[in-house]
Amino acid sequence: MFQLQSSSSISRYASSSSSSSSIALFFNLHNIPTSLHSCPFSSQNDDVETIFNIVTTTPSNSLRASLKSTQILLSNDLIDKVLKRFRFSHQNPLQALEFFRLMGNRRGFYHSSVSLDTMLYLLGRSRKFELVWDVLVEIRKKDQSLITARTVMVVLGRIGKVCSVRYTVDSFKKFRKLVPEFGVDCYNGLLRTLCQEKSMTDARNVYHTLKHGFKPNLQTFNILLSGWKSAEEAEGFFDEMKGMGVRPDVVSYNCLIDVYCKNREIDKAYKVFDKMREEDISPDVISYTSLIGGLGLVGQPDKAHDLLKEMKEYGCYPDVAAYNAVIRNFCIAKRLGEAYKLMDEMVGKGLEPNATTYNVVFRTFFWSNDLVSSWSLYQRMRRSGCLPNTQSCMFLIRLIKRQEKVEMGLELWNDMVKNGFGSYVLVSDVLFDLLCIMGKLADAERCFLQMIEKGQKPSYVSFKRIKVLMELANKHEALKNLSEKMACIGSVSHVSQTDECPIDSSSSELLPS
Repeated sequence: MFQLQSSSSISRYASSSSSSSSIALFFNLHNIPTSLHSCPFSSQNDDVETIFNIVTTTPSNSLRASLKSTQILLSNDLIDKVLKRFRFSHQNPLQALEFFRLMGNRRGFYHSSVSLDTMLYLLGRSRKFELVWDVLVEIRKKDQSLITARTVMVVLGRIGKVCSVRYTVDSFKKFRKLVPEFGVDCYNGLLRTLCQEKSMTDARNVYHTLKHGFKPNLQTFNILLSGWKSAEEAEGFFDEMKGMGVRPDVVSYNCLIDVYCKNREIDKAYKVFDKMREEDISPDVISYTSLIGGLGLVGQPDKAHDLLKEMKEYGCYPDVAAYNAVIRNFCIAKRLGEAYKLMDEMVGKGLEPNATTYNVVFRTFFWSNDLVSSWSLYQRMRRSGCLPNTQSCMFLIRLIKRQEKVEMGLELWNDMVKNGFGSYVLVSDVLFDLLCIMGKLADAERCFLQMIEKGQKPSYVSFKRIKVLMELANKHEALKNLSEKMACIGSVSHVSQTDECPIDSSSSELLPS
């Protein structure tokens, strides 16, 4: 048998201390910290890499024996990290599921809630929704307590991204039989999904339709306040909240500040600051970050920079997001010198620039068609240990294609393959286009095979383009090999209109208000 921790109870609850960090991971999917990106490749995670490589390269019939031969303790923490490694490297989720089930079938072993949510996220990202429900039913039979309100949001977040509002709400109702406590926290998860993946109008309509079955709380209203573009709509929910006897907190006021700043109503945002202080609620770093962004929108980057200094006088110290907002303002103003100085200042204060920091600058170089500066920034990013995300890679590869720099494109691709960052599917479409234009058929074939080995299926557009060139070059054996591999790997990203999930193409299926 695989090595277990000393008792089943330890195995079952070992990772409970990490639950607070996992909430941030799943509730803020678009802002992944740099440390999470880089941890799989540090020397402290050799075991994670070993297990990950075995799972992604070993046939199913020998996976158990291969894992056993490593003599590595397969603890909850290690399994969590292996699954996160799948997530950040965009590997085949079916391999992750096989590993997840193999581990879960061990006698006396219970998965952590973090592992469950990561597994469901992987399947949902690949639109394997039937498998999502299969896994949830399996977990309910073994340990229903692992299915939490966070699980609801993880699943609904992936469904809501591609399915209709009605299907998303119907999926929410399925959880009534799966979640031990189907209450307002689950309801809030649905509303958050609709705010992020659909529209605030959808969220408002669903709120009014279902609110009598749940008791809206402060978090409910904070979610509904968080995404409005219209200050009038936000003010309406703010008044409804107070009318129901729910006292606003700093998050509530931050939502108002944010909507005012996005609408360039900076004076109203400052008045909210004054109101907060009157009610003895101290503005936090998010309050200041929103105001910094608003000042940038009205063309006042220097005043925003001064606010970065001023906030320290009130005992509020800027974080990476606050610096990113000021850096963005200077980039918009095409004052890159100040932007780079702020990046250096961040490092001096112990704050590491993250992928978002670099992407703000990458965007400026992209629109100015400055590949030299973009590549220099990419080198700095690598030296700092910050791994690019998909957006970083797309800025680079599109600029590389525009200037037909094949060697740079291949170097970026090799880094992605080696370190497991970025979306292979998105980047490969642009790279294959470049390689085919430049007649680099051998390189295209090599990259194509690397992608297949990683469990990623290239798009049919890329395959057809390479196929045409191979036919012209009479490389029939190589083409046969690629065709067979394309057929064998199966689709991990394609969903047909006949799938269980109806694809959302309009807002015609909104629930009545």
